[in-house]
Amino acid sequence: MSLILDRPLLIFIVSLLAQWLAAYIGDLLRKRGGAPSSQEREDLNTIQTATLTLFALIIGFAFSMAVSRYDQRKNYEEAEANAIGTEYVRADLLPVDNAARVRELLSRYVGQRIMFYESSNARQLNQVDTETAGLQAELWSAVLPAATSQPTPVAALAVSGMNDVLNSQG
Repeated sequence: MSLILDRPLLIFIVSLLAQWLAAYIGDLLRKRGGAPSSQEREDLNTIQTATLTLFALIIGFAFSMAVSRYDQRKNYEEAEANAIGTEYVRADLLPVDNAARVRELLSRYVGQRIMFYESSNARQLNQVDTETAGLQAELWSAVLPAATSQPTPVAALAVSGMNDVLNSQG
């Protein structure tokens, strides 16, 4: 199914051909049946108007849902990028060795997140998810020792930022 959805031009061409064929067959059947009476024509016009109105409503709702979903995804991506950027800066609040480790892991984490958004292959997405989960565990374990050895508000700020990074992925 995903192979078909990955080719919108093919879907467009097949749909166009199907609509052309339906119109052609409808025209042939109309010519065979003769001209409709004035009452039948009036009924057909009413049905056509109602059908086109319903079709316009369906298209409008579909676009509305697509736009809101796109905006929501864009906002989530922005929030995730902000959380990662904030934590990268907050790494300065950790001891030097932990800060370097956190920055290196965050750089790798950003690479994984970019691959997640660029990939459309299901197998590659599973691999990216697995590697992301491993990086998340490493990130948490890089922040945790600093927070437990010095439970200060400054260390809590770094831990809170890391929590935001991990939560924003979902």
